[in-house]
Amino acid sequence: LGLEWSQIRAGLRSFVNDAQTAPGRFNVFDYRGATLIADYGHNPDAIEALVRAIDAMPAKRRHVVISGAGDRRDEDLRRQTEILGDAFDSVILYEDACQRGRSDGEVLGLLRDGLGRARRASTIDEIRGEFVAIDTALSRLRSGDLCLILVDQVEEALEHIAMRVAEDRPLKAA
Repeated sequence: LGLEWSQIRAGLRSFVNDAQTAPGRFNVFDYRGATLIADYGHNPDAIEALVRAIDAMPAKRRHVVISGAGDRRDEDLRRQTEILGDAFDSVILYEDACQRGRSDGEVLGLLRDGLGRARRASTIDEIRGEFVAIDTALSRLRSGDLCLILVDQVEEALEHIAMRVAEDRPLKAA
């Protein structure tokens, strides 16, 4: 491209991976001393990459919130939760309004099937609605926990998470 190395270095130094510059791509938040990660990983390869990254992060307990895209193959939906069930203590499955051609409960059933052989997940809940699922997970977090939220409605979910994080901050004195 004809770029100088100094331009490339400056670009890399200035890159910020947050909800504004890279929405839905490993966006990290702090909530009551717990680490929240919001990502739009909706296939087994993405889930495996997320788990590898998160495995390097310390956590007392690990929570995950997931739905599945209805236009994915059955085996891919099952595989996502097989991977997550071995990496997280608590799993919240959610179903939202947009099932992409699937009937109500069908995606949840496939995700639940994938958890059938989970070696780690000890708590599994099913919830209707993405934001209700997010709020449920947040209510369970303790300092030192980690929560991966696999968002479906990226912008809306990130706004919802940012609002909850902001609500939890103490007000600064004037």
